[in-house]
Amino acid sequence: MSKVVEGYLEGGQPVGSKAIAASPEIEFGASTIRYELAQLEEQGLLAHPHTSAGRVPTDAGYRYFVDRLVKRPEVSLELSLIRREVDEAMRVTSETLSQVTNLLAIVSSPPIETATIRHVEVLLLQPQVLMVVIITSTGGVTKRVFTYDAPVDPGLVNWAGEYLNERLTGMGLGARMLVSRLDDESLGATERRFLSGLAPAFTDLAETAEQTLYVEGAARLLAEHRVQDVAQINSLMGMLEQRVVLLQALAAALSEPDVVVRIGAENELPQLRSLALVAAGYGLPSRRLGAVSLVGPVRMDYGTAISTVREAARQLSRFVSDVYDEG
Repeated sequence: MSKVVEGYLEGGQPVGSKAIAASPEIEFGASTIRYELAQLEEQGLLAHPHTSAGRVPTDAGYRYFVDRLVKRPEVSLELSLIRREVDEAMRVTSETLSQVTNLLAIVSSPPIETATIRHVEVLLLQPQVLMVVIITSTGGVTKRVFTYDAPVDPGLVNWAGEYLNERLTGMGLGARMLVSRLDDESLGATERRFLSGLAPAFTDLAETAEQTLYVEGAARLLAEHRVQDVAQINSLMGMLEQRVVLLQALAAALSEPDVVVRIGAENELPQLRSLALVAAGYGLPSRRLGAVSLVGPVRMDYGTAISTVREAARQLSRFVSDVYDEG
């Protein structure tokens, strides 16, 4: 079985009994091998194209092969994530994965609500216009501009910046206490009213933010004719156009302890049923934050894909543990 899969992965052509018998390590004759191939075909592991005497693996055949991979090649993957911001680290990971494997790489970033507030700036741009700048623990920077009917007291603006840094630094964007700290009853009416007006800069951030996806390699995958079947191309393009589909495709990896491999029809999503997905979750010891994945034709180098995804997830986990100060 492994000889057929390996031969087909390498050459892309149906593999016949004579080709297998010619291998130095094979001790059986072509007739014996033909019988074994026929048995594997009856079990649904191989298919027999009518134009060739050789056989190709089915989705079930690939699954059989993947489940029995003994030698998964060690992949040297240098992501160089130290001292990078989170968004840049995700981008580097997706680019490197795609370059190493020539497959479509998809990396989901940590949800915004897992980040904490690192620093706040309240800046008076014009007498009646101010801007709130929020810098998060992941290195993200968001800006919100507020316009008033009358000039704003510069002293109130300076006070707000100092107060918000003192009260909110280190708090999670999704924390329930965030709202209560913006509505401190011990403050005077003017200060409370002013902070209430600035509150959406903080509360809307976690509510409206969407998890970012970093996708790399679609052009390379198509340009190198790795995906030639029209159905595969349509599925790939359809998937890339629908962000929710990509997130659904990665969701399974968040609950699994190791690499997840879905081959062809094993994928629940229609857009992936002519493709293969290799994915793994990354994150903190207490929580998965995102996933690393490779998508490509069913005829892919599964050993390399599995090892590469596993190593990328390991390095990203180490990176985010440092960012979130957990280890």
